Amino acid sequence: MKLTEKPSSSYSGAMTPASIEHKAERVAATKAATEPVAAFALAVLAGFFVAMGATFMLVVKCDSTLPFAATQLLGGFSFTLGLFLILAAGAELFTGNCLMVMGPLSGRFGWADLLKSWLVVILGNLAGSVLAAALLVGAGAASANGGAFGEAAVAVATVKTTLPWATVFFRAVLCNILVCLAVWCGHASTNVTDKFFAALLPVMAFMGAGFEHCVANMFFLPYALMLQATGAAGSVTLGGVCMNLSAAVLGNAVGGCALGVAYWFVYGRKRGEE
Repeated sequence: MKLTEKPSSSYSGAMTPASIEHKAERVAATKAATEPVAAFALAVLAGFFVAMGATFMLVVKCDSTLPFAATQLLGGFSFTLGLFLILAAGAELFTGNCLMVMGPLSGRFGWADLLKSWLVVILGNLAGSVLAAALLVGAGAASANGGAFGEAAVAVATVKTTLPWATVFFRAVLCNILVCLAVWCGHASTNVTDKFFAALLPVMAFMGAGFEHCVANMFFLPYALMLQATGAAGSVTLGGVCMNLSAAVLGNAVGGCALGVAYWFVYGRKRGEE
């Protein structure tokens, strides 16, 4: 029997970028149609997962014997836990959901549906992140390594809240380009191992470079405020938290949407014209 169909991919089993874009549109439509209560619950899980990755990263950060590059790389590797759990276990993360911009562009759902979905998810992410921070305070995690864990947590938050707004914004743009690339590659994954490696390098890159992830900051910054409220030394302020999060959310949205628009322009736009 003579085969006449062309292979669906030249990537040895992986999806082509065009197929990934098509899948991303379908995934976006499914997310937009998810009932708000369910989306919020999944977003709480995502915020909690990211916070666990951030907690894992702080274990590395609190070891002062490590050189800078090792700290950044190992911290990034540890932080990958959060996005891996989201990709493999299933949860709704605002930063990754910026790729949903492909949905309205392709006419699958409206812009109002997109904004409503984003609002529900970002509120859920915040709730999950703050919940994780409160649980860590209750668990006394800050006392680990002779108190160095708590000191590292406050130090990380202090740096973030003292950066200029524009610096946080541009770091957030760069961050979410990498995060959305991880999610994009995750769409091509066929098993749990693929999802881990799809997340690994992009997450290590943005954490190692010190870029700004708004959902991670929804954990780092409230956690530092809670530690200070329980007696830890620090200078993190509510104003600094609001400044950082406003810039990080906007920058992440710009970076993620820019990537989504670019891929839709190359692949989705042509499909719509056929």
